[in-house]
This record gives sequence, structure tokens and C-alpha cells, in this order.
Amino acid sequence: MPRHNLEALLLRVVDFGESDRIVHLLTPESGRLTAIAKGARRSVKRFPGTLDLFNHLKIQVYRSRPGRMAHLQQARLVSPFVALRENPRRFALACYLLELFDRLSPEGGSPRESEDLFRFALRVFTALECAEPDARLRVLLELRTLDALGLRPELSQCVRCGAPPESPPRLPGFHLPDGGLVCAACSPPGESLIRVHLGTLRALETVLRLDLDRLDRLSLGPAALAEATELVVRFARFHVGIELRSESFLDETLGRPSAPGG
Repeated sequence: MPRHNLEALLLRVVDFGESDRIVHLLTPESGRLTAIAKGARRSVKRFPGTLDLFNHLKIQVYRSRPGRMAHLQQARLVSPFVALRENPRRFALACYLLELFDRLSPEGGSPRESEDLFRFALRVFTALECAEPDARLRVLLELRTLDALGLRPELSQCVRCGAPPESPPRLPGFHLPDGGLVCAACSPPGESLIRVHLGTLRALETVLRLDLDRLDRLSLGPAALAEATELVVRFARFHVGIELRSESFLDETLGRPSAPGG
């Protein structure tokens, strides 16, 4: 049976049967990987405190044949990201981002894309360990995570004709199914759009260009933050398809900004 030694980030754990666990992992070789850890609820020797959320691991897995669930043989802890568990705000935001990775990471991705996504995930949680999360950081990291997952919104031009964003008095409109801006000429009457100011669009474009360790330098006023949050959160939910379990906890912990006077 082919055995593989891999790095992995633990995304989710589900108890299975009397003694087993199903683990969902993000790996740099093939993206998302699901494996069964036989006896994990009883074995201290093979899985000594390793199968917890956020853990960066070195693992050994094997598959009996293609298409079958992988078997997790061993797991060794590389980093537990302890600081994520010590602060309620960090924990709430980390859980939400982890759930995005779990829901949206592809299985069997190309080696290059899988490696890039895995390294990005490690950078996100490393940066979050030193951060003081707030509603602004939530929307910035959520947007960057969606981008890393291959879901970059089009913010600079109409997705249907390529026209630049409209200027006031008519605000640009973002169309969720198309994943980007739609100009007035391309939008039939009554089409549902998220209206957003040009300044907010430019700020979000800047977010997509900045290094993760420079995101704390980007400021968003209350109105721009409310617009950015509505756009990014609704964009994420559209692609996930459901409200994530961690989303309400995150909203309670960090708050959901609303436009002044709204």
C-alpha cells in the first residue's frame, strides 16, 4: 500500500464509531484530504494531542486503492497555534476562516495551487496569532482568503462589458452570481445588485495587493467598512451556499458593522 509523508493543517474532526475519527486536512500536495484515524479516540501513542483544530502537522497516510478514503497512520505536531485559542476574538475569526478553507478548498488540486493555498493558510494563522481582531480585520482577511481559494471578485470593471465603475450620482453595483461589478448599461431593470461607493472598491482592490503583514495599515471609515463587509460576507456566503456554523459566533464576538444612519 502506498504510504505518504505529508504536511497538513487540520480543518475539521468528526467522531466516527466507537473509537475512530474522520479528519479533514489541508495539504500542500493535493489540497483538501479526508482520512480516517482508526482508534484515534483511544490511542495516545499514535495521536498524542495532535488532532485539534488549527494544528499544523506532519502526518503519514496511506490509501488501499484509488478512490478510497485515506487512512491516517501517524500525526506529529509542528505548531498548535496556541495564541489563537487564548483570545476569544482571535479564536472566533480563526474558526470562521478555517471553516472557509474546509468548505471551499478543492480536493485533488494541482501541486502548485495546493502548495500556494497551504502556505497562505499558514501565513494567515501566523499573522492572526499576533493580531487584535476587529470587524475591519475580519473583512480584510476574509477577502484575502476567498482570493487564495480562487474566488477573487472583479472590482475594477464591469464583468459583462469591461466598462470602468460608474461615478456618482449612480453607485456601482456588484452582482453576486457574476462575481463582480455590473454597469447600468448591462444591468436590466430590477436586477439585484449590492451598491458600493468607488472609494470602498478602491480600498478592497488595495487589500488584494497588500502583503498580509501590511493589512493593519489600511484604514476604512464606518461607511466604507459597512459596505465592504456586506459585499465580502454576502460574496462568501453565495459561494459556500449556507451560513457557516462559526459565522454567528463571529458576528457576536466582533460585531457586524452597519452604515451610519442604517
